[in-house]
Amino acid sequence: MKTEATKSVSRSGMSRRQFLGTSMTAAAAAVAFPYVMTRPAFGAEGTEGIRLGVIGTGNQGRNHLNQSLVFKNVVAVCDVDAKHLAAGKKIIEDKAKRTPNTYKDYREMLEKEKLDAVLIATPDHWHAKIVVDACAAGKHVYVEKPMGLTIHDTQMMLKAARKFNVVVQNGSMQRSMGGFREACEYVRNEYIGEVKTVRVGLPGVNFNEPFRANTNPPPELDYDMWLGPAPWRPYNQNHVHYNFRFFWDFAGGQMANWGAHHLDIAQWGLGMDETGPVEISARCEYDAQKRYEVPSWFEITYRFANGAKIICGQSQRDGTTFEGQDGMIWVNRGKLECSVPGVLGTKLKDDDIHLYVSKNHHQDWYNCILGGKDANGQYKRPITDVEIGHHSTTLCNLGTIACRTGHKLKWDPAKEEIIDDKIATSYMDYEYRAPYKMLEF
Repeated sequence: MKTEATKSVSRSGMSRRQFLGTSMTAAAAAVAFPYVMTRPAFGAEGTEGIRLGVIGTGNQGRNHLNQSLVFKNVVAVCDVDAKHLAAGKKIIEDKAKRTPNTYKDYREMLEKEKLDAVLIATPDHWHAKIVVDACAAGKHVYVEKPMGLTIHDTQMMLKAARKFNVVVQNGSMQRSMGGFREACEYVRNEYIGEVKTVRVGLPGVNFNEPFRANTNPPPELDYDMWLGPAPWRPYNQNHVHYNFRFFWDFAGGQMANWGAHHLDIAQWGLGMDETGPVEISARCEYDAQKRYEVPSWFEITYRFANGAKIICGQSQRDGTTFEGQDGMIWVNRGKLECSVPGVLGTKLKDDDIHLYVSKNHHQDWYNCILGGKDANGQYKRPITDVEIGHHSTTLCNLGTIACRTGHKLKWDPAKEEIIDDKIATSYMDYEYRAPYKMLEF
């Protein structure tokens, strides 16, 4: 049976607000003000000079900064590592031929800069607080995947985006890459028959560091702020920058890292963007040397109320494979295969389900911002809107909870609650380290 494409739902929102206060203990405050989009002379074509701040200029942040749709619009960069900050600044100087303002504390940047939007590429444990603060400051947001560290994180991000009526694009950008939409359209229109099983293959852990003792942090890194809301632990070179993703306090391993991409496509193809599974079970193995905390191998099975299931882990073929009654479709970056002759290249019929078309994730975000508000005062939602990111990231987080507890989870996707399991429920959130606090709504 065909599943209907996700429809736009009217959002209730409030007037935009300006972020105030930069102390470590102060919560964000806001005052209403009318929204006026700044139109400077610079900016990439098709963006009308959106003034952009980039928070996090490490490896992934610099990947964004090197794209013309980003560097042409950047007026400020922020990072807690002085070397990363200098590298981000240099990219703008070299490519855009101007010097951006630089900040170590994103709150100062939100207060001082006349920004229209921010792009967030920090470690995962910082995503939620920065997104919520940016939304409260009235800024549109692009936030890297996985969207949040916990289920509560992404719930709060969704609430903030809706309350402050801003455009939030999650960085699960495969929806804007060739092949993925086509695969999902063929699946949704049953060109391979009804799909009951999806196999999602993820890469293994790529942590290759030798054992290192704890040390003092290097002088260029504000380690206390790098930790931010995460629990205190001594500085160790193996825990920061790229390798943060293999320690539970900061990330969720490859389940969160790559699962945020390929599980997102599985959700899209199954038509599950607005819901989730009802049962989750996991099998895991861990590093015998305990060099890192996340599983070295896992297989997670998600079961949905309609009988469909997703099997995710390193035992599956990389990418996303939809198994239908008549054959299969497999999609990965730059690759698309179908076992049913004649399906690939078939033009969809007018009455087929046609999914949202985006050919560039940054441009799609800009388009939604520049399109302004509709008659109901709402912005068009981007292809990987915060709500879609919430549901896809929840799938990742439920998988990590099943791994960490060893429990078979029962999940209520409507109430967003784990049923009758206090231990598993405790992993849905964590207490922020003082003096950091999350705005609550």
